Amino acid sequence: MSDAAAPQNLKYSRDHEWVDATADAVRIGITDFAQDQLGDVVFVDLPEVGDSIEAGEDFGEVESTKSVSDLKAPVSGEVLRVNEALEDEPEIINSDPYGEGWMLEIALSDPSEIEALLDAEAYRAHVESEGA
Repeated sequence: MSDAAAPQNLKYSRDHEWVDATADAVRIGITDFAQDQLGDVVFVDLPEVGDSIEAGEDFGEVESTKSVSDLKAPVSGEVLRVNEALEDEPEIINSDPYGEGWMLEIALSDPSEIEALLDAEAYRAHVESEGA
């Protein structure tokens, strides 16, 4: 897995979500590995602005030509923004999972949860241990 497939500046969950915690609001999406495993994304179901999400709990789902997968929250907080572009163009997740394919921005309820996430090197090792 290349550095491009797991950018150094992000944190990662074992469920293949990424978190960009470089701003006041954290941004969440799925990893390049996850979108590759899913295949062509055709629909995304995300929470509403104002909803609360809890780390480890389902917060939505991604439907692809292969399957439907639950999205697991890597951190807890209140949804501040949802990427509305995904409503009309869910395939952005396939072409730009770490950029325009972001899913949510949330206000963290417990910033220490970021510390429990994997760095890029640990995430790459996790993916390799899964036989990817």
